Amino acid sequence: MESVFRTRDTRHPLVSEMTKWGPFYISGPLKIVELPGHHDFLRLRLTPSQVRERLSAPGNENVVVFQTRNPMHRSHEILTKRAMESVQGTLLIHPTIGVTKPGDIDYYTRVRCIQALVQKYYDPQRVVFSIFPLAMRLAGPREVLWHMIVRRNYGANYFIIGRDHASPGKDSQGRPFYDPYEAQEWGKKYETEIGVRCLTFQEFVFVQEENRYEEVDKIGPGKKVLTISGTDIREKYLQNGKLLPDWYTRPEVAAILSRTYPPRHEQGFCIWFTGLPSAGKSTIAEILSNLLYEKGKRMTILDGDVVRTHLSKGLGFSRADRDANILRIGFVASEIVRHQGVVICAAVSPYGSTRDQVRSMFDSGNFIEVFVDTPPEVCEQRDVKGMYAKARRGEIIGFTGVDDPYEKPVAPEIEIATVNMTPRHAADRISTYLDKEGFF
Repeated sequence: MESVFRTRDTRHPLVSEMTKWGPFYISGPLKIVELPGHHDFLRLRLTPSQVRERLSAPGNENVVVFQTRNPMHRSHEILTKRAMESVQGTLLIHPTIGVTKPGDIDYYTRVRCIQALVQKYYDPQRVVFSIFPLAMRLAGPREVLWHMIVRRNYGANYFIIGRDHASPGKDSQGRPFYDPYEAQEWGKKYETEIGVRCLTFQEFVFVQEENRYEEVDKIGPGKKVLTISGTDIREKYLQNGKLLPDWYTRPEVAAILSRTYPPRHEQGFCIWFTGLPSAGKSTIAEILSNLLYEKGKRMTILDGDVVRTHLSKGLGFSRADRDANILRIGFVASEIVRHQGVVICAAVSPYGSTRDQVRSMFDSGNFIEVFVDTPPEVCEQRDVKGMYAKARRGEIIGFTGVDDPYEKPVAPEIEIATVNMTPRHAADRISTYLDKEGFF
């Protein structure tokens, strides 16, 4: 794990997933029996040999490939056209459509956006557009080498590497997992060995007074530049029902994104309460549910005790069973949110890696982790069921807070110290957060 990702931080999506992988793996020679069947974008699902055949048609010796896991905007258009002209070659637009980063725009929307852009703004004689059924590992500099090797099999001899290639974002301490230009350094270092040369670019920004895009390191002093971050796209535009500006994206792309993503107040979200047994999670959740009903939200509560009676009946309290219980709650909650519903989950969920795996099931910003921080001695005083006492007498084995650990969240969206706050005050604080984030 560390040799590939250089981290064990479970905020990394694949590191979180790997903590649940089994202890044995199958290896050996591969033999193609039958290719997987698909029902969408059939004309764009080209095999390596089909791609090479289409790339040979224009007769250009050089082929430069552009990989993306996002819709293409005007900066990408400028970048790819500049790369194509620099080698006087053909462009292969090759977006990944497997599992990518949590919060990424779904691949159906991404492909439609790229289709609209390619059909109207590129020379069809010099561009091949094919989708790439790859699951991103988000390994940054190591992953770029893999991407280069695979694209060589598709017939490319140049590979575009932009800023933050295959980046998983920031770790649990708020630091980037990888330097934004580290992948470019690795690509340049190994390009001769791989047989695919790298075309590297700095971040492209819009120079307002010149009405054009340029790399940030090539702009003279005093020039006003415009840029929009991924967060701005979601929070300032899509979540507010606003079209992205023309200087940033083509109108055809803006219209597709606007239709696909409703404004924030029409989206679903999950409030995930975590904390020790008897910390006050269910009490605060019940009060919060009344406040959400008052706001007109469609809402349901998935309480840990109730879930174990129905959804997780038969599971015990081993670590594996606890994880299975939490992941079941997370899956149901993510489906509710995906259909614009609101869900409150109140479960101990003691293990950080499992909570991070649940977080990865949701779009960015639609999962709100609330840490109900109550000292163990206070939880024991509030325990009307007497579970702590039974655990201390040895009648219950593996009880969280007694003989099994609780891993506190590293960076929850909201932290509630219940010894200094009433349940109503806690619910009001969460409601205020939701209002500030635009969910009301």
